[in-house]
Amino acid sequence: MMNAFGETRRAQRRAAEVVVVTGASAGVGRAAARAFARRGARVGVIARDPEALRATCDDIEALGGESVMCVADVSRPAEVESAAAMIEDRLGPIDVWVNNAMVTVVSPIAELEADEVRRVTEVTYLGTVNGTLAALRRMRPRNRGTIVQVGSALAYRAIPLQAPYCGAKFAIRGFTDALRSELLHDHSRVHVTMVQMPALNTPQFDWCRTRMPRTPRPVPPVFQPEVAAEAIVFAAHHRRRELFVGGPTMKAIWLNKFIPGLLDRYLADFGYSSQMSPTPVEPGRPDNLFQAVQGDRGAHGRFDAESRSVSVELWLATHRTLGVLALAGLAGAVLALRRGSETNFPERNSSLTPFRLPGRIRH
Repeated sequence: MMNAFGETRRAQRRAAEVVVVTGASAGVGRAAARAFARRGARVGVIARDPEALRATCDDIEALGGESVMCVADVSRPAEVESAAAMIEDRLGPIDVWVNNAMVTVVSPIAELEADEVRRVTEVTYLGTVNGTLAALRRMRPRNRGTIVQVGSALAYRAIPLQAPYCGAKFAIRGFTDALRSELLHDHSRVHVTMVQMPALNTPQFDWCRTRMPRTPRPVPPVFQPEVAAEAIVFAAHHRRRELFVGGPTMKAIWLNKFIPGLLDRYLADFGYSSQMSPTPVEPGRPDNLFQAVQGDRGAHGRFDAESRSVSVELWLATHRTLGVLALAGLAGAVLALRRGSETNFPERNSSLTPFRLPGRIRH
């Protein structure tokens, strides 16, 4: 009987999904780790701060998942490879790899230092490259697995004061597009997707490096990190090329396609003030650009009061059939109301000349 029980436990262990999340100690990574844990996943978490990573593991295990913490800097390929090997050794073959780690500097370009730009690029862009390569080394021979790149509206439309971060997100999108085509060429069943995020209520605004006089803040409207986590989990299990989260993301991307010059001017006027809160920056404020800021900060930042917990656009994107039916129902209701108005108040339309097609049109 004990042998049968042991076999059952081993079968359950093999069936559980193995997920890796980088930048998992706070913010979106922390929320994503929790979201996968709620599904019973075994989650390997990677970040620089052991105290915060331990707290993430506690969250995972409290939610019914299993965890392995790997203290590593994603900008260092050897550390990422070592973390991937440890996770597979302890949890099993990796099914999903989420590249989420990032750092930023809020500063005018003219005031940036070269080492700051290099560091943002190494963590945000090359960290994604290093994670992708570690995942591919394991997924391609097995011909399965999903890589989720955590992107941003800023991967399509850059904003002032965050040039290095925007450049890194643009680079991730280019790298991912190239990889997607190569996987298709090889007829590989490994899937790569990118989730483009809106402004999110995460702790990064309390510990990012800044040269501005007032503390950084996300550009409103702001969404909770759980919205981002929901999108990441969905993208990990549905073969979508790309997923856009929130109306602001879609607006930024589409407006930039048609009126980029007007957006340049709009951001010149509002791009500075919208990224600064009224609170002055404290002297000696620590930042996490080169070293992790110690302590558990959780998933949320200080903008709970204004942050949205639901994205209608994400719901429509993840419920395509229901979304089409809902829009069709709304259109039908509007049409019915309009017809009812014309029936009840015909005098409103009495002066209008009916439009008729002038016979059959020949082409």
